[in-house]
Amino acid sequence: MNWTGFWSIFFLATVKFSVSTVPGPRLGMTFFETALASFAGGASCALVCYFASDAILMYFKKRAQKKQALLESQGIQPKVKRKFTRMNKMVIRVKMKFGQIGICFFAPFFLSVPIGSMVVAKFYGKRWETFPLIVLGLAVNASLTSIIVYFVF
Repeated sequence: MNWTGFWSIFFLATVKFSVSTVPGPRLGMTFFETALASFAGGASCALVCYFASDAILMYFKKRAQKKQALLESQGIQPKVKRKFTRMNKMVIRVKMKFGQIGICFFAPFFLSVPIGSMVVAKFYGKRWETFPLIVLGLAVNASLTSIIVYFVF
């Protein structure tokens, strides 16, 4: 087994899962090794980000409030943050169209694993089946992207 390639794909999958299987053939890895490394990296990042999402989101909220209070104390009117961005509209559209399964399968793939896991935790964090669906989605997506990389291109 090519351990350098394995860890390269593992760490690439923690950041951007959708392209993590692309370097597999160039690194001399087999189909199974590439899919396994991609899945393991995505699943480990999803585990950390999903269960730490409450603390992470609370940290960013407090940080934004401190920044806003500091700007207001200096007499500067802070810029109003837009709520209806293109990405927010797309996430809500996917949520309304595909529901929990669609968000769990596609948010970590199309966004990134950390952001997608936090989005899923924000919408469906109270349901017990959410994290297993994320892991299942990562496994399916790792297999499909590996098939595309190895057998199509």
